[in-house]
Amino acid sequence: MSGSITGKNIRVSTWGESHGKALGCVIDGFPAGLDITEEDIQKFLDRRKPGTSTATTSRKEDDLVEILSGIFEGKTTGTPISLLVKNTSQRSADYSEIASYYRPGHADYGYDQKYGFRDYRGGGRSSGRETIGRVAAGAICSKLLNIMGVKVCAYTRSIGDVEIDYDKFDENTRLITPTAMPDADADKKAMALIEKAREEKDSLGGVVECRITGVPAGVGEPVFDKLDALLSQAIMSIGAVKAVEIGDGINASKIKGSENNDAFENNGSHITKKTNHSGGILGGMSDGSEIVIRAYFKPTPSIASTQETINNSGENITINIKGRHDPVVVPRAVVVVESMCALTILDLMISNITSTVDPIISFYKNK
Repeated sequence: MSGSITGKNIRVSTWGESHGKALGCVIDGFPAGLDITEEDIQKFLDRRKPGTSTATTSRKEDDLVEILSGIFEGKTTGTPISLLVKNTSQRSADYSEIASYYRPGHADYGYDQKYGFRDYRGGGRSSGRETIGRVAAGAICSKLLNIMGVKVCAYTRSIGDVEIDYDKFDENTRLITPTAMPDADADKKAMALIEKAREEKDSLGGVVECRITGVPAGVGEPVFDKLDALLSQAIMSIGAVKAVEIGDGINASKIKGSENNDAFENNGSHITKKTNHSGGILGGMSDGSEIVIRAYFKPTPSIASTQETINNSGENITINIKGRHDPVVVPRAVVVVESMCALTILDLMISNITSTVDPIISFYKNK
């Protein structure tokens, strides 16, 4: 299987399956000298671990991270960083029936057609637990970005038809609400909607929004490695994401150029924009304003109600899926979106150092 590695300067490889012994990642190319601890990484992993509320699966996993290499005496060494999280709450018997049929909305059929067989225990590599490696790597990248004055903040914008009120936005609230919404009132409404879907043996989708501040203008490569293209690829690589928007997104197609264009102005100290319809990206490069990106997640496909499908003999059958599943994946996916944005931004900022000769000359001249 190819395609488990992302990044150019900082290359992250995730490994492991949902019901294997462990999952994790290897981070190659990360600079030496960053102070990092298991606690720094654990804070991120705790935001995505299961069993934290009725908005998530009942599967209980501590998701405790172990640093195997690349960090010595609390600092990155410049060598590959290997991180491991053990699986401790697998119930593979819940998935024994799945070996004989294809679940609607899942990757089962595609895996069988591609490889001739599949790991049916929880979905294998297509399971949401694959994102453990992404989040662990994202925690390290986020710490370096924070030191550089770049802040990546993701939160749940909506679940089903319940959307946050930006007038009630509180960034800290997203870390304590079970839905990861930054609006406590919207959180209560969303939780009621989730409970209703659970009672109806159904599931919900939603939207995660991420805002990135502090990125200087000019980050991103203007052709195939556009900032918006790589951010979109990073977000679309997350399971259950079906659409990505940047800035006004789809709404930009419904307005005139005079309405969509962001006017530049000099405020006396630096150049800014009066509006931000572009979402902080123009021509594939950051324009110095806040970067705004949204990920649209489909409803969780594993639902308890009766569904129609086929078995691996091609016969039409009806099924009732067993196991422990999220009624909505959005709350746990917030930190995954945040992590993938951090990986992408940091990787491109490192590339940006070589865009002109001045920083290269300055660095080596001072040596």
